[in-house]
Amino acid sequence: MRTLSEITAALDDLYPRRWAEAWDRVGLVCGRGGNSVRKVLCVVDVVPATVIEAIEADCDLIVAHHPLLLRGVSSLDPAADYKGDLVHTLIESGMGLHVAHTNADVAAPGVSDALADRLGLVDLRPLRPLDGPEHEGTGRGIGRVGRLPDPLGLAELLERAAAALPPTAGGLRAAGDPDRLVGTVAVCGGAGDSYLADAAAAGADAYLTADLRHHPASEHLSRSGPALIDAAHWATERPWLDTVAEQLSRLVDDVLVSDLDTDPWTLHQKSGVN
Repeated sequence: MRTLSEITAALDDLYPRRWAEAWDRVGLVCGRGGNSVRKVLCVVDVVPATVIEAIEADCDLIVAHHPLLLRGVSSLDPAADYKGDLVHTLIESGMGLHVAHTNADVAAPGVSDALADRLGLVDLRPLRPLDGPEHEGTGRGIGRVGRLPDPLGLAELLERAAAALPPTAGGLRAAGDPDRLVGTVAVCGGAGDSYLADAAAAGADAYLTADLRHHPASEHLSRSGPALIDAAHWATERPWLDTVAEQLSRLVDDVLVSDLDTDPWTLHQKSGVN
């Protein structure tokens, strides 16, 4: 049976903390290193529902993508804030918590590799490669650019993406000519409108990401950039859980993946419909 220290050491080898953005907070959040780890739950978000899921499944460790404590706090009063309550619940349950966020985004394989695989993309390369000798030729970096084995129209690609990604209330939306032929696709798991120019420079015909905003998307399209597909943030990062679960299964016999939809939007109504 592996200890928490052994599991976190393996995760730090796969997703070194030095790869994370300076503002990010990754690595072990709570849990004693000598504790035994028999069962792990992989989640995108540490929220009450996923913590309850881990407890009910009798897990010893949660491996999460999004940090629970991204910004500094002065109190963990469980009565004052849900995050304080969650930290108390984790500790009282003997549950460890480890986070791999932007260090998992840039890893190869990482978050965007899993997203690209869902779409069937081949010949992957980074959308924005990581700089430095350590990363040269590794395929590490933000996002991925790949090729569809057989080009599709934008509307067809939207249908493929909708079928390949986990369902959410908001679904997916696209911007561009529905008949535009798409051969090269850029993807970025999570919020990706910072990389619109990178997608255009990469020669992508379409760019799939999450959390696209009105003005950046409009200006991008006015410059004749790639067509856009906007999906739910959680849906674009959920595929990576299968990757990290497979990696952890080499160390722990029982690794679970949470399919709880933690996207904050729960209802969708097409406008103009009575």
